[in-house]
This record gives sequence, structure tokens and C-alpha cells, in this order.
Amino acid sequence: MQSITKLPSTDGHDPSTGDLDGWVVTEGKPSMKTWVLHSSKDGEMVSGIWECTKGSYHATYTAYEYVVLIKGRIVITPDGGTPVTVQAGDAFVVEKDFKGTWKIEEDVRKHFDFVVN
Repeated sequence: MQSITKLPSTDGHDPSTGDLDGWVVTEGKPSMKTWVLHSSKDGEMVSGIWECTKGSYHATYTAYEYVVLIKGRIVITPDGGTPVTVQAGDAFVVEKDFKGTWKIEEDVRKHFDFVVN
């Protein structure tokens, strides 16, 4: 049984290019690419890379997400809440009940880990 998995690079892997479930464009014409590079055997955790061009989305989450922003800048504003600006080098967590706006101010590349339960 393998207890560690090194994630592959995105080279040679085709990304999904559709908008994520629960994400609705609210400004501009952003486009996203998602590379799922690993899924746990029990399906409770998914890891990968996500890229997005400038624009805004209203996002509705149903899973916890841990993020390390590799490139770019985003202003994330929970519905009725205070904006949080994240930029390259920042790590952050989005709770599974998050609803709000992601304004991508600079093209973004992030590493993500979704935890479903």
C-alpha cells in the first residue's frame, strides 16, 4: 500500500475547461482550467492545479478547500462579508459553506486540495 503520492506536473495532462459547479460568471469573460492530479481512494480528497483568467465569479462551495496561490491576485468577498485579497505565495482555506465573489484581478494559478467530508 502506497502511503505517499508525488503529484505529477500538468504537462501532458488535458485539463477540464468548463466552469466549476456552483460558479457563475458575474463580470468579464474569465476562463478556467482544472487539472485533477490526485483523488484519494475513498473519494474524500481531491488535489490539483487550477488556472483562471481575469474576471469575476459568484461561487458556492460544498467542500472545504485548502489553496496555495502560485501566481496572480484575487479579491474574495463572502456574501455580506469583508473582502480578502490573496496573492502569489499566500495560503488560505475556504469553508464548505462559502458563498461569495471571486474577483480575479491577475491571471491565477493555484494548487488546491478539496476535502469533501
